[in-house]
Amino acid sequence: MPPTAEPVVRKGSEQRVTKQRLAVSAALDTLDDFVSTQELHRRLHETGNAVSLATTYRILQSMSEDGLVDVLRNGEGEAVYRRCDAPHHHHHLLCRNCGRAVEIEAPAVEKWAARIADEHGYTEVAHTVEIYGLCPACTAEQTAG
Repeated sequence: MPPTAEPVVRKGSEQRVTKQRLAVSAALDTLDDFVSTQELHRRLHETGNAVSLATTYRILQSMSEDGLVDVLRNGEGEAVYRRCDAPHHHHHLLCRNCGRAVEIEAPAVEKWAARIADEHGYTEVAHTVEIYGLCPACTAEQTAG
């Protein structure tokens, strides 16, 4: 079923809106948690969308560069992606077991990063903070087992 929503306005580069780009965007819209490129590629093919793995990688990379998806590294160091819900800088609390993610605000971290950069004369500073643990459901499952 083709997506019915209007394509998301890109913040950075002017990318062509292709059938493959729309399929990747629509697939991301159905997910709540982070997904690897390989997993997203598998889901695309399960739903009948013929998008190559290389194209899926390129589309996710450009969406990340344009701020349309969050990207982080999972416990194995693999990049995982999710549609970005927050329109501003934020961090994540991630379950090591199931991958569930919660977006968090961290004003103390923002102030600390700005202070450290300023103390050392750095400008145009960026940072990421990801906090890993077990979500309540996985903790309950682990203690029950």
